[in-house]
Amino acid sequence: MNTLRFIAKHRVSYLRFTFLGIGLVLTFATIQITLLYPNPTPRHLIVPLLLGTTVGLLLSTLIALRREVLDGQRMFRAVADLAQEFIYLRRVDGSYEYVSPSCEQLTGYSTADFYAQPSFMSKLVHPEDRQAWDRHVHQMDQLGQPEKLVIRIHTRNGEMRWIEHLCTDVRDAQGNIFGVRSTNLDISGRVDHEREMAIAAVAFETHEAILITDRDSRILRVNRAFCDITGYAADEVIGQTPALFRSGRHDAQFYAEMWTTLRTQGRWAGETWDRRKNGEIYPKYLSITAVPDQSGEVAYYVGTFSDITVRKDAEAEINRLAYYDPLTHLPNRRLLLDRLAHTMAASQRHGRHGAVLFIDLDHFKNLNDTRGHDVGDHLLIEVADRLISCVRAEDTVARLGGDEFVVLLEDLGDDAPQAAAQVEAAADKILCAINQPYLLKGYPHHSTSSIGAVLFKGQSENIDELLKHADVALYRAKDAGRATLRFFDPTMQAALDARAVLEADLREAVVKHQFHLHYQAQLDSAGHIIGAEALLRWQHPQRGSVPPVEFIPFAEECGLIVPIGRWVLQVACKQIKAWESHPLAKNLRLAVNVSASQFMQESFVEEAIQQIQINDLDPHRLKLELTESALIDGIDNAIEKMRALKTVGIGFSLDDFGTGYSSLSYLRRLPLDQLKIDRSFVSDIMTNASDAVIAQTIIGMARNLGLDVIAEGVETQDQFRFLDQHGCNGYQGYLFSRPLPLDEFEQLLKENDTSPQQK
Repeated sequence: MNTLRFIAKHRVSYLRFTFLGIGLVLTFATIQITLLYPNPTPRHLIVPLLLGTTVGLLLSTLIALRREVLDGQRMFRAVADLAQEFIYLRRVDGSYEYVSPSCEQLTGYSTADFYAQPSFMSKLVHPEDRQAWDRHVHQMDQLGQPEKLVIRIHTRNGEMRWIEHLCTDVRDAQGNIFGVRSTNLDISGRVDHEREMAIAAVAFETHEAILITDRDSRILRVNRAFCDITGYAADEVIGQTPALFRSGRHDAQFYAEMWTTLRTQGRWAGETWDRRKNGEIYPKYLSITAVPDQSGEVAYYVGTFSDITVRKDAEAEINRLAYYDPLTHLPNRRLLLDRLAHTMAASQRHGRHGAVLFIDLDHFKNLNDTRGHDVGDHLLIEVADRLISCVRAEDTVARLGGDEFVVLLEDLGDDAPQAAAQVEAAADKILCAINQPYLLKGYPHHSTSSIGAVLFKGQSENIDELLKHADVALYRAKDAGRATLRFFDPTMQAALDARAVLEADLREAVVKHQFHLHYQAQLDSAGHIIGAEALLRWQHPQRGSVPPVEFIPFAEECGLIVPIGRWVLQVACKQIKAWESHPLAKNLRLAVNVSASQFMQESFVEEAIQQIQINDLDPHRLKLELTESALIDGIDNAIEKMRALKTVGIGFSLDDFGTGYSSLSYLRRLPLDQLKIDRSFVSDIMTNASDAVIAQTIIGMARNLGLDVIAEGVETQDQFRFLDQHGCNGYQGYLFSRPLPLDEFEQLLKENDTSPQQK
């Protein structure tokens, strides 16, 4: 058996001896022929010689081949011994023809361990990879195709390693099958990396949208969920920035704060609104993470988000059920109490009034009993819609239940009577709206309501007490005959009653011409009367003379100032025309006050020009006095109107200058002729340094702008001298004359013309 193994192992040497034997036989045959034929001819020798030569050549060739094979084997072993990979040759029976020394580095076992135990490598394979290994060994027995295996083995010290096994099978000339194996020493790191990459690939395709951008926010990659949510294909967004998806609902400050957080903390998360490809705006929850490179600089931004439309809808529905009345969709008691608490806190901070109005439908129970609850519900819905149309956007309309509604009015100012007046106006509007006929299920219906109101300022009362007071006021309204308003505070109710009487009297005064004009002289620094201001007076039949401070502000509030102002302008223009025949008054300029409400009427310019034309008077003798408030609201429109009237020849004086905005930016744009120093600065000009400086400033400003200046409320010689010394060129006040009826003013003109002028 050993001899056969030797011959099999050295099969080239065996062939060599075979051919050597054949050569000896031929040589011996040649010698025998020579002995048989003492005189052999070439014909007798040629065949043996040719055979001998051929055998010799073959023998030499085989010896050379044997040398090359031995050199190749030595070279293979030398290379395999030096290779880092673990290389071995395995026979079919499991024994090893060759094992490279690197086996010990990979497995911890020596070459002797492999030579000593057939199929030793199989014993190292991890049990979970044994099936793949056995299949590979079986294929070797059948000369299978080359194969690559990635398997785990256990080393001598118990460590598990991943290896890449390269397998191929060969057969030698005798038919023996050998398995040539090459194994990478350790690919555990590579396998772990590939596994992480595979996990990352799976994770990338989650139900959450993912986009990756470079440091400049250019999109590098998106996943399928991103495309599903946004409606964009990947190739449509690669290279774009996330600005492509902006909805327009977030301002620049929102994004600035987002980037500040990203740069300082490396992460930002929150809810945003974005736009899909089809234009639909949707809510999403977005998380952005900055990914740094090895130097610590941002290399990428990874954004993940999910569409939270369903969640938002659910939250809205929960909020609606919790805070809104299901029938009218108005805020319910819970939301009303919350808003009332916030309003009272704001009132405490800013010192401004608010009000609560309790509204109850009169005889609502009768409708339910006779027509059914579905008709009653229809009425409640209609009433809710009308209430909403009666209040401002910042106010709250709520339904407490049944036919009870509440209106919460905010920011009514710091003056209680004015706040009460606003409440009364709102209540009147509500009563009027609710009292309009209804069409319920095809049937006409008429309904009225009663309102109880309570004012509040700050948090002097708690919410429960405030609501009780409004409820008490509501019962007072019902006791008063229903379809009316009552306040909880009796004194406030009395004040409102007085205002109602005043408004009625004012309307009657307009119709019955109970107003008349007084005239207050305006003088130059030499004491000459150069003009007058027309001042409105009201002579009430029962109350007598009503002071302007009592009725003019109220006329402005209720809108009556417009028809009253129109009457004043008509009378003033007639008086200017009448003075044309008066030797002392024909050159006077008459100043007429125009309210902001009147001046901003679209028809004001036309009406003023019409009065000039009707009375055929010199328009330069008419001067309109405007307050800053009349100009600052809608200044462009005001300037346009002023220029139109200036073109005709009408002059303008800015009244109460210095008490309002007093902005040079708009003062330069206004086509004015005169500035009027307000009496509040003149009265303390000798005792208050600030007022003195303001007066001097106004005079200097007017001079620089090319305007006249007139001071009102001059009552002392000291005031006159101070203003005169600083360049004031017009005066008006009790030092010269009180406002006078027409006949007394014309008498003043005569006295001024004959008396020595005071300087």
